[in-house]
Amino acid sequence: MPAFNAGKYIREAINSVLEQSFTDFELLIVNDGSTDHTLSVIDSFRDERIRVINQQNAGVAAALNNGLQHSNAPLIARFDADDICYHDRLRIQYDFITSHSYYSIVGSAVDYVDVEGNYVFTFYPSGKNNEELIRPDFQNCPFIHSSVIYRRDVVLNVGGYNEHAYTFEDHLLWKNLLRKENACNLGQALIQVRLNPESITIDEKWRTRRFRSIKQDALRKGDITSTEGKRLRKIGERQGGKKIKEGAYYALLGKKYLWNNYQPVMARKNLRKVIWLAPFHIKYYILLLFSFLPEKALSLFYHSVKTNLDNYETPGVSWSADVKKIKLWKLKG
Repeated sequence: MPAFNAGKYIREAINSVLEQSFTDFELLIVNDGSTDHTLSVIDSFRDERIRVINQQNAGVAAALNNGLQHSNAPLIARFDADDICYHDRLRIQYDFITSHSYYSIVGSAVDYVDVEGNYVFTFYPSGKNNEELIRPDFQNCPFIHSSVIYRRDVVLNVGGYNEHAYTFEDHLLWKNLLRKENACNLGQALIQVRLNPESITIDEKWRTRRFRSIKQDALRKGDITSTEGKRLRKIGERQGGKKIKEGAYYALLGKKYLWNNYQPVMARKNLRKVIWLAPFHIKYYILLLFSFLPEKALSLFYHSVKTNLDNYETPGVSWSADVKKIKLWKLKG
């Protein structure tokens, strides 16, 4: 568990691990230079299974590599400091990976919650078996990172996490591992993942075109240079302001309540917040209009319209030509 300024959430996260039905584990927490009360919360626990490593702030990938070097176990279950493991998470994944020795990575479905812990939707990975996971799809990460259990040696053998892959160190790792390792995703949700506006990871659609270009090129190559990593970090730091992070957070909630868990009132509530924060994101005015449509109509539109809308990213992009292509008259009948 890497942890950076997670004082608000880490107590609940730690408790969810300590209360697992599977008990033979060490909880290795890498404190990534936290400046809030994260460390004092960790130190308040008295459980011999908890081991803490303190490092200067160096980012998630560096924290994970540090943890891998200090781990005593052959199997690693990933977890974030603001997430919640369900009671049987470790037991289910441990039993599966030990009884299916040809798998090196096992992920799962996850339940997404908002920053306050309210259920938003359940994510079922599109790739379940090895054949589906090795398809050359650079857009979608094959696993939810904090849901996986993997064999420590296979990750160390490829050099661990690439610390230049700012915000997608896991995606790049999977792309390299899946060339020779077998993997799968379990269909059961084993963890709650918190959508959090304080995270360095934001909705990809809010990233700049340059950021996405560098990232996709790195995924195709299976590597990223220090120079490219610095460019990504610089872009990320420019987008690290409260307004963009909150806008991306509410935008994601609005879309998920519209497309994945039909709650139009909640969709409108979050989309209005996006529009207030970023009034030039024309896309969200259209999504707000969609929230007044019945669920069946939205379902029919999901694949065709969502694909068009997701091609647009930052404020200032002109929609005039392409919006005309969205044929609302198809709703008739």
